[in-house]
Amino acid sequence: MIALFVRDIRLAVRAGGGFGLGLAFFLIVVVLVPFAVGPEVALLARIAPGVLWIGALLACLLSLDRIFALDREDGSLDLLATSPLPLEGVVAVKALAHWVTTGLPLVVAAPVLGVLMSLPEEGYVWLVISLAIGTPALSAIGAFGAALTVGIKRGGLLMSLLVLPLYVPTLIFGAEVARAGATGLALETPLVLLAAVSCVALALLPFASAAVLRMNLR
Repeated sequence: MIALFVRDIRLAVRAGGGFGLGLAFFLIVVVLVPFAVGPEVALLARIAPGVLWIGALLACLLSLDRIFALDREDGSLDLLATSPLPLEGVVAVKALAHWVTTGLPLVVAAPVLGVLMSLPEEGYVWLVISLAIGTPALSAIGAFGAALTVGIKRGGLLMSLLVLPLYVPTLIFGAEVARAGATGLALETPLVLLAAVSCVALALLPFASAAVLRMNLR
């Protein structure tokens, strides 16, 4: 499993779907929003949690099609499916590699980009916490979407259409945690719900993704 994890990290970086692409897209979204809505500090501070979460969500979408597509092209996926390692474990490792190369850099960069959006000081910690809890769910859900479309040529758009509705609960609760933290409101309920969504996604979706992959590989 460690060898597979390291291999996926290297493939993500070499294929251009690693650290740089997601961060660049995240930066572009955050920079363009003030041009669209105006430079009013109060307005930017109010919309900052939602904008930052939307930027992180869309940045995660960019590299989802690479989770299984590269292995499908070179035949590695068939070997992994017949290896002693359970296919559920393969999916979990690939989702973890996707989070390390995409989600984790977004978590680290979010406070810096929050400055551009005039995010209140109280919101930085809760923005990082919400992204740290929510982005693993984005990777797990994305792996499920990638498994559904692994056998379809140019299935990136279809995968986005399938995955985006599943991302909505994570987006709602994650943005609410960041917004409540920035405004000093009670955030226990959205925080618990966000953690619940992530736990359910991480617990169930590797099995669902493995089942879908077995069907597509027949």
